[in-house]
Amino acid sequence: MGSATATSNWIRCPQCDGDVLIAAEYVTKSTVRAPALKCARCKMLHLDEAVARSPDERESVRMAKAERAALSASDSNLAAEPQTFEGPDLHSNTFEAVADRVGQPGGRVLLVDDEDIVRAGHGQVLTRAGWTVVAEGDARLAAKRLAVESFDVIVTDLVMPSMSGLDLLRTAREYDLDVPVVILTGRPDVQSAMEAMQYGAFRYIDKPVLPATLVDVVGRARDLHMMASFKREALSVLELPNRALGDRAGLEVRLSSALDSLWVAYQPIVAFEHRQVLAYEALVRNEEPTLRSPLDLFDAAERLGRLHEVARRIRSRVAADARGLPEGVLLFVNVHPEDLNDFDLFSPSSALSEIANRVVLELTERASLDRVAGLQTRIGKLRELGFRIALDDLGAGYAGLSSFTLLQPDYVKLDASLIRSVDASPQKRSIVRAMLQLAAGDLNLKAICEGVETAAERDTLVALGGDLLQGYLFARPNRGFVDPQW
Repeated sequence: MGSATATSNWIRCPQCDGDVLIAAEYVTKSTVRAPALKCARCKMLHLDEAVARSPDERESVRMAKAERAALSASDSNLAAEPQTFEGPDLHSNTFEAVADRVGQPGGRVLLVDDEDIVRAGHGQVLTRAGWTVVAEGDARLAAKRLAVESFDVIVTDLVMPSMSGLDLLRTAREYDLDVPVVILTGRPDVQSAMEAMQYGAFRYIDKPVLPATLVDVVGRARDLHMMASFKREALSVLELPNRALGDRAGLEVRLSSALDSLWVAYQPIVAFEHRQVLAYEALVRNEEPTLRSPLDLFDAAERLGRLHEVARRIRSRVAADARGLPEGVLLFVNVHPEDLNDFDLFSPSSALSEIANRVVLELTERASLDRVAGLQTRIGKLRELGFRIALDDLGAGYAGLSSFTLLQPDYVKLDASLIRSVDASPQKRSIVRAMLQLAAGDLNLKAICEGVETAAERDTLVALGGDLLQGYLFARPNRGFVDPQW
């Protein structure tokens, strides 16, 4: 979706008459996500059912319109024009010096400060420098504006009675991962400065702020926002994965969204000779667009120090779903190495421990286990609870026998990269045959071939001695425990 002419009834922006409207997403306070058009000039988001590509998207646009209208109607202040400033006059030579220094700034700035004279003064500086300034003395009203308007830069006081500048920054990240936030404070201290930087503030500036400094910082912030927006647009156009999740505040918002929408899909592992289901593998899913991949989800959790929280949420969901598991069938549950440092995994009263005799904990050979102190002792405790152990991604991870020695797994899973096109590769067939024979012989392990997608791969693996199979040929991951296709 590139311009309004192709997808909408609009050719120009009804707000500023701009002629470039690009694809965007509108997120309401109740997390309704609707396709929208964003004006490249004034940054306003416009809702139009004509850009929707499905009945669900059209319904989300209608819901977003209704919520937006209700929000505006409930607070007439939001519908008002930007405030007219009546603060202290600024000498023209000061403004000219600023203009000469930074060129031709422009864009929309949300200015938030509970002190009238400061807000008025900063508003005049920015207005004279060519910016469109929307000023609010109440941070809560500013937060409401973020739900219905877009801004190039946010400039906010740190300490305010209704909401702090950092809380406003976090709210901003619910709607825009990239908008820069400049924090001003008359009471600077090391702790608040560190927290502001940690949560992704663009700058932390002591008051009073020189006019030249204010305009310069806002201009630089606007340029950064444009670059970030262009980068995301380029990734979208090129259909490349966008793993730029923004600063800590943005990451927290996205991770919370992922956890709120978290669910678990299940894919069968079959014993092909007898046409039976051995187990289902639990695979985490969520509806947060930026964290759909489990790798991205766990990367975000690790960056925020919330790995244990995420893993516990997943294990609790699996335990709840297990009530519908067919009798005699196992559950394979992926375990991050860091989970082995979480006391909850070893607690006899945890949700998963209560069904431990039906659970196989699956550790990947792609991840190093070096960070887990006393690994063998910990694995022993899990076995005492009734858990079995599987080693995943065999053939794609750390070489050597250390994983076998430390884990003594009951199952090993041959990586999908070995299985893919095994029917057409003599070299892969030789490797797979040797691994299957080794597992079934001296090691006394049950080997599972994962990533089976074609009948030719299946038949080749069966001929090589592989009976436990998993892949799209039998079933894709689904909600609930679906029967495989034979």
